[in-house]
Amino acid sequence: MPHILECKGLVKRFGKKEALAGIDLVLEPGRIVGLLGPNGSGKTTLIKLINGLLVPTEGTIRIGGFPPSVESKRLISYLPEHTYLSDWMRVRDLFAFFKDFYTDFNLNKAEDMLQRLSIAPGDRIKTLSKGNKEKVQLILVMSREAQLYLLDEPIGGVDPAARDYILSTILSNYSESATVLISTHLIADVERVLDHIVFIREGKILRSEQVDTLREQEGKSVDAVFREVFKC
Repeated sequence: MPHILECKGLVKRFGKKEALAGIDLVLEPGRIVGLLGPNGSGKTTLIKLINGLLVPTEGTIRIGGFPPSVESKRLISYLPEHTYLSDWMRVRDLFAFFKDFYTDFNLNKAEDMLQRLSIAPGDRIKTLSKGNKEKVQLILVMSREAQLYLLDEPIGGVDPAARDYILSTILSNYSESATVLISTHLIADVERVLDHIVFIREGKILRSEQVDTLREQEGKSVDAVFREVFKC
């Protein structure tokens, strides 16, 4: 598989508003990629297009060679920005649902991660803290044997301890042949896990390069360069 993701001339308009303005992007397998930009820069729109939840106005998307379709969805594991867990369900119910729905869901991996959190399978979602709800949702996503993980703001709104858990879980539970795309504006928190960065602003890609290359060229951290580019 030469490219896990390829976007060419990708445009998305909502009425007169242009959310994405001609995105060209290629991602290789085996990378953790930061999709980095301020709120409203087009990160979520791009992720939804890749996941087939929105249709491009112009341009093309290929995931593992497939356009957004049933075939591409088999390759993608998606964590949306907002929780979709039903409060009345128990954790074990969610695991059973994912196992039935996704043939690549690894139940043993999910149960092992849950045990290390000291969350009981019988716990109802409504009894969990916000941080633990985020962790359970991440466990569901990372327990699939996917080729492309799309994580939309996975560390937004949780405490630093939960952020550390989320990032370590991402690092230890994705295949080296897969790609993880993390959308966030919290650069300092995710920088240590990234192999590649994509800076996006007002629907346009400003930079797309290897993290090591950026640091060598700029002599600065990704966070420092981000603050200069976006005047944070």
